[in-house]
Amino acid sequence: MSLATAFPGFPKRTVEFLRELKKHNDREWFAAHRGEYEEAVMAPARAFVLALGERLRRLAPALRFEPRVNGSIFRVQRDTRFSADKTPYKTNLGVYFWEGAARRIDSSGFYFHVEPPVLILGGGMYVFTRPFLAQYRQAVADPAIGPELAAITSRIAARPGFTVEGARYKRLPAGFEADPETAPLLLHDGLYAGWEGRIPPELHSPALVGFCLEKFKAMLPLHRWLCDLAGGKFKP
Repeated sequence: MSLATAFPGFPKRTVEFLRELKKHNDREWFAAHRGEYEEAVMAPARAFVLALGERLRRLAPALRFEPRVNGSIFRVQRDTRFSADKTPYKTNLGVYFWEGAARRIDSSGFYFHVEPPVLILGGGMYVFTRPFLAQYRQAVADPAIGPELAAITSRIAARPGFTVEGARYKRLPAGFEADPETAPLLLHDGLYAGWEGRIPPELHSPALVGFCLEKFKAMLPLHRWLCDLAGGKFKP
């Protein structure tokens, strides 16, 4: 039996548990329901990581995935040190498959996020490190490299239900000239494609692997471009 066929889908209780956690977001409630969290969320998440990771590696052989917390599975505890919101737990399940020598969070990859009532899928890099941002800007401004990225992002954004995100600046960085084709990409300090929709029936069946794979295939050219840049393939 392959890893893909070993994943039966997330049980209905996964969604129910996340909804209940949103209503009872406190340590006492979570401690009382810890076993249920392990059974309804963590156990199927680990199986999902292995199943989808196996399939994604056929598209990106160097992709990394680890079926554990702080590997591919994001921890449920929130970092509340610098937040006005002191609720202790995330009310979503986040999973990441990444590629590259950098830390997981600093590498391009594919993201899965279920937070009732929505499912969110993403591909790319959420926030660039400072060194990578400088490298990225040089590549975007290069007439031999930047247009390729512009074409990739345009094709993704033209697909129904897909967006390209990460633009957080209002002005071009100093020293860079505006080019109609690539200038919008210089407003980014992260670059990722996204798809968002209501939780599909596939969440509760093995078909979830194929559902996600189809969306991630559309994001693959962006992921590949970012990995090539990080790996030194592009030399502006």
